[in-house]
Amino acid sequence: MTGSGPGLPLRAPAHRVDPAARWLWSAEGLVVTLVAVAVAVVLGLVLPDDAPRWVDVLLDVLRGLLVPLALVAVLIEPLWRYRVHRWEVTEDAVYTLEGWLTRTWRIVPISRIQTVDTTRGPLQQLLGLTSIRVRTASHAGSTSIEQLRAPLAAAVAHDLGLRANQVRDEAT
Repeated sequence: MTGSGPGLPLRAPAHRVDPAARWLWSAEGLVVTLVAVAVAVVLGLVLPDDAPRWVDVLLDVLRGLLVPLALVAVLIEPLWRYRVHRWEVTEDAVYTLEGWLTRTWRIVPISRIQTVDTTRGPLQQLLGLTSIRVRTASHAGSTSIEQLRAPLAAAVAHDLGLRANQVRDEAT
């Protein structure tokens, strides 16, 4: 099986994301869980006492799903994603593997890279993490290397930018 270019095999990348990513993903799962709890509480307060029986049943089902949702979002998903998410930059390409229910492998040849961006959201900043977005002319050819320690992400982004620029200079 080959990737985007000749001679680029589709394979599992070598490096895991930073272990702090598990805390980030758990915090994000906690936010989703708290929103679901808030919705259940507000619905319980807003709905009239004489609401149809099916509304009460639906609200009970929602409340019953909150604990399993919390377990999946806060505990299971972050651990599973940490086992799956990987990245690697080789001489020729950027390899990424991501997902937890559906896995996505991507190969971006260095010669196709147009821009390299770094992103640090508020929770990432608290945990010292950064994500790198590698963009090509085609949206479908872009990829992300997520949740790296900030110094490593800066070095990888800088290196990718230099190498992409060097390949472009050789092509002209």
